[in-house]
Amino acid sequence: MTSSSYISATDKTRKQVGQPASRVDGRLKVTGQAKYAGEFNVPDLLYGVVVSSAIAKGKITTLDPSAALSLPGVVQVFSHENRPSLPWFDRSYRDDDTPPGSPFRPLYDAEIKFSQQPIALVVAHTFELARYAASLVRVEYAAETPDVELSSKWKDEYKAPTGKIGYEKPPKPRGKPKEAMAAAPVKVDAEYTHAAEHHNPMELFTTTVEWLGDGQKLNIFDKTQGVINSQTYVTRVFGLSKEEAHVVSPFMGGGFGSGLRPQYQLFLSVLAALELKRSVRVTLTRQQMFSFGHRPATIQQIALGAAEDGTLQAVRHDALAETSQFEDYTEVVVNWSGSMYQCDNVELRHFLGKLDVYTPLDMRAPGGVTGMIALESAVDELCARLGMDPIEFRLKNYAERDQNKDLPFSSKELRACYRQGAEKFGWAHRSPEPRSMRRGTTLIGWGMATGVWDAQQAIASAKATLSALGQLVVSSATSDIGTGTYTIMTQLAADALGLPMEAVRFQLGDTSLPAAPFEGGSLTAATVGTAVKNVCDAVAKQVFKLAQKIDNSPLKGADFDDVEFVGGRIQLRRDTTQSVGLTEAMAQGNGEPIEETSTAIPNLLKQLQYARNSHSAIFVEVEVDEDYGTIRVTRAVSAIAGGRILNPKTARSQILGAVVWGISMALHEESLLDLSFGRFMNHNLSEYHVAVNADIPPIEVIFVEENDSIVNPLGVKGLGEVGIVGVAAAVGNAVYHATGRRVRHFPITLDKLL
Repeated sequence: MTSSSYISATDKTRKQVGQPASRVDGRLKVTGQAKYAGEFNVPDLLYGVVVSSAIAKGKITTLDPSAALSLPGVVQVFSHENRPSLPWFDRSYRDDDTPPGSPFRPLYDAEIKFSQQPIALVVAHTFELARYAASLVRVEYAAETPDVELSSKWKDEYKAPTGKIGYEKPPKPRGKPKEAMAAAPVKVDAEYTHAAEHHNPMELFTTTVEWLGDGQKLNIFDKTQGVINSQTYVTRVFGLSKEEAHVVSPFMGGGFGSGLRPQYQLFLSVLAALELKRSVRVTLTRQQMFSFGHRPATIQQIALGAAEDGTLQAVRHDALAETSQFEDYTEVVVNWSGSMYQCDNVELRHFLGKLDVYTPLDMRAPGGVTGMIALESAVDELCARLGMDPIEFRLKNYAERDQNKDLPFSSKELRACYRQGAEKFGWAHRSPEPRSMRRGTTLIGWGMATGVWDAQQAIASAKATLSALGQLVVSSATSDIGTGTYTIMTQLAADALGLPMEAVRFQLGDTSLPAAPFEGGSLTAATVGTAVKNVCDAVAKQVFKLAQKIDNSPLKGADFDDVEFVGGRIQLRRDTTQSVGLTEAMAQGNGEPIEETSTAIPNLLKQLQYARNSHSAIFVEVEVDEDYGTIRVTRAVSAIAGGRILNPKTARSQILGAVVWGISMALHEESLLDLSFGRFMNHNLSEYHVAVNADIPPIEVIFVEENDSIVNPLGVKGLGEVGIVGVAAAVGNAVYHATGRRVRHFPITLDKLL
């Protein structure tokens, strides 16, 4: 069947955007045809295995690779002693997500800055040989005692500097917070902590570098959330041109923020390929996945003061978060406490504790999920002291403006989230007293919390090519980290030209495509989606002009705004019987395709006049066995105000994954750091507990209708982060309601309840 007859036969007249379409890349994934970074087969491939430091701080005194090099099939062992000359300046090692400071440089010198630091790369003809040879590299150290205890850093009061993308310093104090807090008749003053957490995506970090034998030209298949970011890093460090460093990443087996910055296997594989003039693949082990970025351990001190009628009178929120000795990683942790609720007296401070660990890294809803654990738990504590329903308190102190910025919200349907979520959950039947609800001998608890996240748009470009047969190819160098980017971009493109999704192909994950930012921060749908819509509209205008050239065209004299593209045809809005087929119009172009490129730039003059956020309300039920201290989440309802929903099916999937992770954060996940050795002790999936199927209850997702013409032209707000923010606090609040015990150190494990 030809493409033109396919269009008429399909004749899909409904819009694709807003429909629960299945993933266009789903078949490739379930059949194993989707290729990940470690699955690209290239000729004459060598394998690299990383040797990790056995200490967290000190210096290498001896590094002897002779035993490894004596094995037949071992090609080379790279270390600081024989690496090629590399740039001196920090700017050469910066990437698009670099915080202030001096970025880590693999194999740079003998100094050890953190546990499991890469100190050598063994390259061999097989992976098995390389791994065995790596165990033969003899290393001796002059070890020093690492400083890894965060609680000792409060006295330092080292405030987070500006400079990181997405970080905003806490606003200056407003009102008279100290006086208002002292005068408030009802108070909560508590400390909340959570341990470091690691991303642990299923796909290990891998880079396959194909040596093309043409000068220094490389094809780099990298696990990354941003191919352009990886390319920028490689070209700066190794002095390559963009043409010499072609980066590809069509699929990613989970990232959650861990792929925002280039990880050291990229550096090592490129270095080895350039030096050996061979193709090289480097894959990190699961244990080595604990050697780089993680959600930083955080200590938060929060105080709330209220009048006896529940009016919030004062807020104080301080956070101390870890960072490395060489970079100042920061997150927006405390700022939410100044914007979530109406309050005239607020003081917010964010401090950093420099430790001998690798620099922390953005992890799903960085800072937001952390700060809201403290805020939403403290609000629940305050409600308990007031004898006030948690939803009633939130509605009484509902913020109509962002008080930190003194700006109105572009849209805010949080009230509807509370209402619809509470109704679906059955919140009205909640008995307010702790320990008052039971199911047999099991204690039952109901808790809720609020979620919030930024709704942002960045700059992105896209290209669209429409063939004479009506096939549309759209491309942008963005990523799909499992969120459904392939699918929603296909839907947007299909609607712009009235095509079925089967006639559209979206390409991504390739530095040869038009530029786009890395996928993170819940901004891809708004950012790349706007570029896709713009470029497809530009193609549509060209097709419309061709349609008007047809003899006796029913579209002659019409303006572009007078027509719509539906079912493979261009038709008049006022009289849909008057139309021209898309392929008929393309025939006027002598068989030549139409090609357009467009760059979408945010309308900052308009957007910066508003606070732009997505919101959520999460409701959770837990069962607690009083004898054993075990906790089970038995049901959850998440109500989301996330602007326009492009695809309810993939959108729901995003929220389900977020809620699952929120439950895991509340009850399971923590990276345990040995304070003597500075090493994460549970650096594997048997001891680093993540939620599994048996831990997860039925989860209901509600998308509250929300229209926003300010946030971006599509009206979308992004969903990846907002679904997790608030979940851990809601679980903690439910545990308190069930047991009467307030656990302030997350995760909430049975030993903390017994």
